[in-house]
Amino acid sequence: MLLAPAALVLSSCAPGGAATVEPAPYASDPVCAEVMLALPETIDGHHQRETNSQGTSVWGDPSRVVARCGVEPPGPSPEHCVTADGVDWLAVEEEGSDWRLVSYGREPAVEVLLDVDEIPSSTVMLALAGAVERVEQTRGCTSTEQEIEGTEDSDAVTEDSADSDHAESHH
Repeated sequence: MLLAPAALVLSSCAPGGAATVEPAPYASDPVCAEVMLALPETIDGHHQRETNSQGTSVWGDPSRVVARCGVEPPGPSPEHCVTADGVDWLAVEEEGSDWRLVSYGREPAVEVLLDVDEIPSSTVMLALAGAVERVEQTRGCTSTEQEIEGTEDSDAVTEDSADSDHAESHH
């Protein structure tokens, strides 16, 4: 089961029911509506479920992936930076196998919570890239430790490694 940071409350009234997700501070940003409409119906075989708050989405029952649009955009960071299909993400290990992905260089930012023992982070980043690209990119990672690209065969993922893992502003 997904363990979420204290700021995010996640539950379900009943199997298949609407998930309770705390909205992000800027969930009402009109760009978040565009992102939400462009999200995939499934991620790695997990179907999208209804939530009770604006700018949020959940896949799986129990929840395997939780997305919130409208979180505070991160500034330059020493966190691990990954580029997936043109979208930069900061990948932050939380407790155990829980990870938090935050889109980098886009405002509003999109936050994704997942358990990497249940679903690969690369699968999630690739699945969400098309929707997150709807937010204009204003900065990018100066170098990435990994670049992940989808192929025509959606099950195939390629990963390239580089030397550094820092996210910084472009000038």
